[in-house]
Amino acid sequence: MSVQYSTGATSSDNPADFELPADIAAQVRFNDQGLVPAVVQATSGEVLMLAWQDAHALAYTLATRQGTYYSRSRAEYWIKGLTSGHVQHVVDVALDCDGDTVLMTVEQTGAACHTGSRTCFDERSLIGADHAD
Repeated sequence: MSVQYSTGATSSDNPADFELPADIAAQVRFNDQGLVPAVVQATSGEVLMLAWQDAHALAYTLATRQGTYYSRSRAEYWIKGLTSGHVQHVVDVALDCDGDTVLMTVEQTGAACHTGSRTCFDERSLIGADHAD
């Protein structure tokens, strides 16, 4: 199946120029802010991070296979690894049964977390030796 993406330019590298195909857009349930959570996991199944995508970031991700997200704090797009070199090659993108969460499977190069850790979930176990009864 070939998916066509609408862009404002012939070869744009700006996620805002990308639009989701209507059939995919109809399946995604974005929240009131126009965002959907994206759970990002490595091909090994290890959960790497959680980020947010709007329709443009999701469309750009699908078109380029580069993990692309919307930063709520900075109010801008970020393509994972563009500045750090810790890129995500997207292998698969799926929706959950309600269409309100994206599950992205990636080949991660380098750290997924901005702290330099492999995952964003490396250090804060709420159930473990430190929290035993």
